[in-house]
Amino acid sequence: MAKRDYYEVLGVSKSADASTIKKSYRKIAMKYHPDRNPDDKAAEEKFKEAAEAYEVLSDDNKKARYDRFGHAGMGQGGGFQGGRGGMTMEDIFSQFGDIFGDSPFESFFGGGGRGGSRRPQGQRGSNIRIKVKLSLEDVANGVTKKIKVKKQVGCKTCNGSGAKDARSVATCNTCRGSGYVRQVKSTFLGQMQTTVACPTCSGSGQTITAKCGTCKGEGKTNGEETIEIEIPAGVAEGMQLSMRGKGNAGAKGGAKGDLLVSIEEIPHDHLHRDGQNVIYELYLNFADAALGTSIEVPTIETGKNAKIKIPAGTQAGKMFRLRGKGLPGVQTYGVGDQLIHVNIWTPKTLKDSDKKLLEKMRESESFNPDPGKSEKGFFDRMKDYFN
Repeated sequence: MAKRDYYEVLGVSKSADASTIKKSYRKIAMKYHPDRNPDDKAAEEKFKEAAEAYEVLSDDNKKARYDRFGHAGMGQGGGFQGGRGGMTMEDIFSQFGDIFGDSPFESFFGGGGRGGSRRPQGQRGSNIRIKVKLSLEDVANGVTKKIKVKKQVGCKTCNGSGAKDARSVATCNTCRGSGYVRQVKSTFLGQMQTTVACPTCSGSGQTITAKCGTCKGEGKTNGEETIEIEIPAGVAEGMQLSMRGKGNAGAKGGAKGDLLVSIEEIPHDHLHRDGQNVIYELYLNFADAALGTSIEVPTIETGKNAKIKIPAGTQAGKMFRLRGKGLPGVQTYGVGDQLIHVNIWTPKTLKDSDKKLLEKMRESESFNPDPGKSEKGFFDRMKDYFN
């Protein structure tokens, strides 16, 4: 397969200066970096291809020779000795390990190339899962919670290293301090060489000759931390918030895990939630529904009620709406409404005087049901509301 033009690989013109070439290479290398694309052979090849192109175009002499003669002027294997087929990831990181020193790779992958500070430092700590209970008022307004979390914290005696002292840390004999070892695997394509974290030192490049007496070499101990959790308005039951680095400490200086916060809603005494809307079940006696009245209903605003007018002749199932009195959304604009669903209360026990009164009412034509075409059923009313 013909080799692609190096300028095409990096997406730059022949007149591009060194800064532009470096910037383009960093962008492509970040996209196809093996840590971002584990076990992706296609991405690995693109990563190697970009490194090969940069190795030539970043060197003035090689660039001039390439501009004049093309790939033929670079020798049999192109930019790297032996070409991409004989180039390993270790070659790339050892040669260009500092290319990411002032880029997002430093924070994303933890440092420069594999020959530098990029190698893993111990084992990452585990995540912690907790539940936070919120009232409907908390959901409506957002809230900050302070919670004590029992967790594993970095050992203060050894500062998380797991070693008794600085003299108790030695270079790993297996990987000789690189943090990585090469493995050869047989596949149907033949033998393939890969680079993996050193099993002896877990990729740290160092071994401990004398363990810390406090943490027994783990670099972490049991502890407790008060964590302030800012919960945005509009969260819902079952949602999970993640707080990076607030989980358990890692072993031997490894990165901290995350704190995963699950939301649990406390049932409200009067209201229940339906998405961004809140619903109140209003029970009216027959006289108020027939004659009309004014009544106060609770809202999600603490200590505040809303006064609504009940027209004469209000039927069971009638739905009143208080616009903007519902809940906000976490990822949406606008606020829901408060819906007031009317129920007509039918007494279960009656006095004799009440029975006589109702008997007279039953004989009156005014009390004979006559819904007519103007009266809509429950489902029609709901359809009108949501349209």
